[in-house]
Amino acid sequence: MSGLLVAATDTECGKTVLTCALVAYWRQYCSPRRLGVLKPVQSGIGDRELFQQVFNLEQSLEELNPVFYQAPLAPPIAAALENTIVDLTPAWQRYVALQNTCDWVLVEGLGGLGSPVTDELTVADLAADWRLPVVLVVPVKLGAIAATVANVALARQHRLQLQGIVLNCTTPEAEDKVEQLTPPDMISNLTRIPVLGVLPHFSDPTNIEQLSSAARTLSLEAIMPTPFWVA
Repeated sequence: MSGLLVAATDTECGKTVLTCALVAYWRQYCSPRRLGVLKPVQSGIGDRELFQQVFNLEQSLEELNPVFYQAPLAPPIAAALENTIVDLTPAWQRYVALQNTCDWVLVEGLGGLGSPVTDELTVADLAADWRLPVVLVVPVKLGAIAATVANVALARQHRLQLQGIVLNCTTPEAEDKVEQLTPPDMISNLTRIPVLGVLPHFSDPTNIEQLSSAARTLSLEAIMPTPFWVA
């Protein structure tokens, strides 16, 4: 497994939190192995700026995110406002370059698996076309079970290699309501996909030590290449 797509059931679910946690873990335990980080398409200021701020990655904003639009909207809509269309060629070329120079590549998606990347392709299509295994981030909130079942069904429709599900506490209150709102056993039974762990709510999502510690609580053997995760 040379790459992994961090996907989610919707926007604001915690894709960036999980990506940051995995990067922090890699920095602490897998150095000097090289990690590549890629946000193929981004609309509005956000993830690429955070990655560069927190980790000081040896990648420019353009290398982190080859396709960027100013408006915080779905990419094809944001692109239309700039009188253009979404061209994924630079993103694919950057992914191939990272594969050739890195031991592992983390690719962060946008929205849910059904979110549009272009006028014709969804995040699930991108994962299938790039042959990326996927980890699905699910927020601990009411309605998340149904959204998870729907996204897993979409993943199966596209024959994606779904490695597992990570629950994310998007609010402090969610930490005490995991069993009520997103019971792991129920989600695993309904989807036949393992729940790999639960991320806590981070009061400071830039705290590298806390991010790395949270990553260690996950079933990393299902997420990372075998030689790199620490039991």
